[in-house]
Amino acid sequence: MAVTAPHDGSGTRSAYEQRGWCAAPFELEPELLASVRSRVEAISRTARPEVVYEEGSDTVRALHGCHRYDEVCAALVRHPAVVRLAEELVGEPVYLYQFKVNIKGPREGQEWPWHQDFAFWAHEDGMPEPRAVNIAVNLDEVHPANGPLTVLSGSHRLGLVGDGAAESGDDWRSHVSARLTHTVPEEVARALAVEHPPRQVLGGAGAVTAFHPSIVHASSNNTSADRRAVLFLTYNAATNAPAHPKRPAFLVERDTTPVRAAVHTG
Repeated sequence: MAVTAPHDGSGTRSAYEQRGWCAAPFELEPELLASVRSRVEAISRTARPEVVYEEGSDTVRALHGCHRYDEVCAALVRHPAVVRLAEELVGEPVYLYQFKVNIKGPREGQEWPWHQDFAFWAHEDGMPEPRAVNIAVNLDEVHPANGPLTVLSGSHRLGLVGDGAAESGDDWRSHVSARLTHTVPEEVARALAVEHPPRQVLGGAGAVTAFHPSIVHASSNNTSADRRAVLFLTYNAATNAPAHPKRPAFLVERDTTPVRAAVHTG
């Protein structure tokens, strides 16, 4: 399995369009990273609907919509470099569609099966087109043993290749558990990997990566003693908002006002 470095030196947009993912030309500032990590750890200790646990466990699996009630997370949404990257890759003004933190506890964090994010956004929310982008921020070092994201490079150009199901009607928790509603079958992913090389997305804490809504991806169980937390900011084109989303607002943001980047004072 090939391994990526935090920065690969290729043009950001051209790499994104060709492979469906790219390393950002910047990292999160250490002070901001520390603040976000602190807030994530504090939120993880609270009892809120937005806090999701591993099945049959009290181990936190994910946090959702933190920007709606936490100032540090809300400020991150407007980070100038992050907003510029999202606008560059989407090609027009964007709004925040989804904010989540996926956490894999040491030796307990479970896998995410092969899937495409756009399958959920199209079937469950009614997003018209995959004109959105995921910006992933490593809150911890991500290495081969703690459950890194694996992407099938270039698979974003294939459209939806999974189950093709209509709206599931399931409880939204089936969209965030290890038993996902919309998946790409293992045998299909193996076949796709012949033409679309698997790449593990690795990097230190603070590294930033962008990946396309239609790219086929998965992540393995955390078999190490190290936590793996990755924060995902999903920005959608302002002209691509779902007309009538039904899932909770902490999963699908209702405010479609384009994000205005904060004035950088550093």
